Amino acid sequence: MPKPNIPQVPLAERIRPKTLEEFRGQESLLGKDRPLRLMIENDTLSSIILWGPPGSGKTTVAKIIARHTNADFHQINAVSSGVKDIRSIIEIAGQNKNLNKRTILFIDEIHRFNKAQQDALLNSVETGLITLIGATTENPSFEVIPALRSRARTYILEELSKDDLESIIKTAFEKDSFLSQLNIDLQDKDFLIYLSGGDARTLLNILEASVIHEINSDLPADQAGPVVITKEILEDIVQKKNIIYDKGGEEHYNVISAFIKSVRGSDPDAALYWLARMLEGGEDPLFIARRLVILASEDIGNASPNGLVLAEAAFGAVDKIGMPEARIILAQCTTYLASSPKSNAAYLGIEKAFSEVKNKPLYAVPLHLRNAPTKLMKQIGYGKEYKYPHDFDNNFVTENYLPEELKNSQFYFPGENGQEKNLKDRLKFLWKGKKKY
Repeated sequence: MPKPNIPQVPLAERIRPKTLEEFRGQESLLGKDRPLRLMIENDTLSSIILWGPPGSGKTTVAKIIARHTNADFHQINAVSSGVKDIRSIIEIAGQNKNLNKRTILFIDEIHRFNKAQQDALLNSVETGLITLIGATTENPSFEVIPALRSRARTYILEELSKDDLESIIKTAFEKDSFLSQLNIDLQDKDFLIYLSGGDARTLLNILEASVIHEINSDLPADQAGPVVITKEILEDIVQKKNIIYDKGGEEHYNVISAFIKSVRGSDPDAALYWLARMLEGGEDPLFIARRLVILASEDIGNASPNGLVLAEAAFGAVDKIGMPEARIILAQCTTYLASSPKSNAAYLGIEKAFSEVKNKPLYAVPLHLRNAPTKLMKQIGYGKEYKYPHDFDNNFVTENYLPEELKNSQFYFPGENGQEKNLKDRLKFLWKGKKKY
């Protein structure tokens, strides 16, 4: 039989779910009787921001809403659209309002909009002229202006599970007209899922590329198959795809991970290499700068407090300067942080404190630590017997600042590196064995 015609539309688009019943994953948002599902089913959608990793279903959810709603649905991408496009849709929304018809605007990659572009949406979203659906892979707290964020509810989409991805593979084999006509032997499904990194689009792209590769190389024109997809073929396809840095796909996460681990591992040379890979591939320099700010606290902390100061300054400078000069600023910050002494004590301390807060009762604030702005509060003991540290030698007095139930608990264990050793020595001197410094 002749070789099958290769479809022009990607597999991920061909089998994109059209209904909530077909959608896989995100049960906490779209499961039965969940708020987002009810809003879609009842066509009572308010402005929302969908935040999640690539391939988790943000665009699919938006397109399902488009099919279910009676509103006038418009879709734009923040990379290729601007204020002019927004104003054009706002004008249409005004006409729709006169006809008692709602207008929904879906903005993919909304984090790519600058402040002025986001400002252009504010009034229309606030007045309800437009119902906004924003999709982003970046933390809205950093990338979406507060005024717009406060007018939309943020829903977090999780990385798809192994079961979700297996179900998507099964759907592709059964329902796609191209794959279903072939006799495909996928020999290592688990490895394919591993390569996808939880991204459904990446999963389907690798699968389709592997099938097409085998059809073009091995399948005789007079034979039906089978089309055998081995682990080696999958690896070969991924290596070919990843020669070019894909800032929206799996390699984005692989390279940023290598970059962060190189800085954490005090290897400035490796860190510069991965930095160059990202910048050459078109990565947003602010994304890199933001990760450096986080790393400066998480992995360097009080061992070199200037690391956070420099990282914050670098973030601001990169924002103002832009590429190509931003590469120099990022290189300076990267090499300083990579060369600095390391400590994750502050990070471990807040994680330990969070665990205490989440897993134990919220104990009362001791009376001596409470503020007493009124006479009544003073009479009932607020602030009584509080000892003002500045009245004592070394500006310190031994006191319990925790709830009585947690007395003597310790969350911060400073390390021996850099300036943190000085902090440790000071705390050890002050507490004189009462804590394990």
